Amino acid sequence: MLNNKTIAVVVPCYNEAKQIKIVLDSMPDFVDRIIIVDDASIDDTAGVVMKNLKENNSPLSITSNITKEIVPNLYNRADIEVKQKSIDEIKKFTPIEILNTNPENEKTIVIKHLVNGGVGAAIATGYKWCKDHDIDCTAVMAGDGQMDPDELESICNPVIQEGIDYVKGNRLIHKSAWVIIPRVRFLGNSILSILTKIASGYWGVSDTQSGYTAISNNALNSVPLYDIYKRYGMPNDLLVKLNIAFCTIREVKIKPIYGVGEKSKLNIIKVSLPILLLLIRSFFKRLQTKYLYRSFHPLYLLYWTSFIIATINIYFFYQLVVNFINPDSKTPTDYLIIFIFLTISGFQSFLFAMWMDIQDNERLSK
Repeated sequence: MLNNKTIAVVVPCYNEAKQIKIVLDSMPDFVDRIIIVDDASIDDTAGVVMKNLKENNSPLSITSNITKEIVPNLYNRADIEVKQKSIDEIKKFTPIEILNTNPENEKTIVIKHLVNGGVGAAIATGYKWCKDHDIDCTAVMAGDGQMDPDELESICNPVIQEGIDYVKGNRLIHKSAWVIIPRVRFLGNSILSILTKIASGYWGVSDTQSGYTAISNNALNSVPLYDIYKRYGMPNDLLVKLNIAFCTIREVKIKPIYGVGEKSKLNIIKVSLPILLLLIRSFFKRLQTKYLYRSFHPLYLLYWTSFIIATINIYFFYQLVVNFINPDSKTPTDYLIIFIFLTISGFQSFLFAMWMDIQDNERLSK
């Protein structure tokens, strides 16, 4: 525990039989529960974990709030509905099997996906367990040993001591980042971070792809965990969902770690397009949910005005290009004037909308 608050670490794994023992052996003592989620590995990841569970009994017994009985009265109907919702949503997650015999009193919980769901699905499964057991702070550490356990406390402290909802480790601001992080990954991460700023509304976040995170119990109960993107776009999707739920966020500096025996399973070309499409969908979902349905804001109209103007302007741009290429034609002056007017108007609308977006979301970055 930290500051009398329960701490859990979710460790998503896929074929990490060679690396997972490093993670288990280096886990800090203040961690109350280690949630290993084996995403239907084809190696013996879960078996290796089970073989290394020695003296797994925990002094802290943690009971699921789903199993607790609520006696109905005039004032607790909302509590009963929340409990029923937690029960009903189980079927929306990837099917699992818990390998522990006494999970309420064991420190390391081993959960095995019956089918491969993806890294996002594995984290969602771990989050679900922690939400149902009222864990105060839930961190995520990769199963390949790429995250320094000595930095876990600095990741968790803002959640525990200051009530921040979500904390992300930031590798890009570390002075060794340009040397340690492979160039392609550094560039790709930077581009995705810029796009995610726009999509999520967290304009101060600069290392969106970092998986070293900590999340509060409040945040776990504020977002639909079963709906989190199941693959490598999970960090981007979660940021959008947290912003819609008005959750606070902070980044803390961490070291970039490579070359500890891990083997990357990320195909940059294969995942780039799906993540790009995810960010586009997420951006419009955030605008609609947060700035139209929940609380109307002028930036919603300004963003859409700029998009409509840009769409109309495509026609005039096309006409100007055709007339420019064709030597026998003359560019109509009125088309040129309309194109310039629409370009300036659309650009101004977009900039004003973005400025309002930044101002409105400043309060969420702590």
